[in-house]
Amino acid sequence: MGRGRVDAVAVAASLLAGAMVPAYLAVIRAQAGEPAAWAVVALVVGATAAAYGAVVTAPYGRQALVLAGLVLLGLGVLAILTIGLPILLSGALGLVAAVRRGSVPTASDG
Repeated sequence: MGRGRVDAVAVAASLLAGAMVPAYLAVIRAQAGEPAAWAVVALVVGATAAAYGAVVTAPYGRQALVLAGLVLLGLGVLAILTIGLPILLSGALGLVAAVRRGSVPTASDG
């Protein structure tokens, strides 16, 4: 049994989204606010879906990458005035990885 291959673009999307969780919490606390639970959940869902989709042999990897991309892009638009740019980048990376996944043949294709 060989090592599982991973998509570096999807890994980058996952790591960037995951890094934005503590960044978001720090920004909100610095403004003496309360973090929105739905925003934290969206970041975690996006990061987790991108991490799952990074595994090339994952059965629903492409769908997970599309989910990650759309969730992160939506959140990035909502947060554009503060920390939205890195979240937008993470979402774009997720969608790029999903598009690439569609054009790369897998072991089950042949």
